[in-house]
Amino acid sequence: MTAERIRIAVACSPAPDEAVEVTLELAAGTTVLDAIRASGLLERFAALDLSTQTVGIWGRACALDATLRQGDRVEIYRGLAIDPKEARRRRVRADRGSTGA
Repeated sequence: MTAERIRIAVACSPAPDEAVEVTLELAAGTTVLDAIRASGLLERFAALDLSTQTVGIWGRACALDATLRQGDRVEIYRGLAIDPKEARRRRVRADRGSTGA
């Protein structure tokens, strides 16, 4: 008898304009932490630090010991360099300056 397997993905954006996703087939009952370790992303990208970064499944933050299900997508979130609202304000100001308005 073979153990049940699930197919999941682990994704991260180690730097601006860079996104990486690894698809894995793992044993049912695998945790988020197990999947991240199995993905090899921690070794590939030294900047990834699970002690300071948030993780989630399909855009919802979760604990490292959360159990995965078939089709889940684990995400490692990078800290924002700037608040999204402030970034938008800066873009609007820049656009207004370039149009002469």
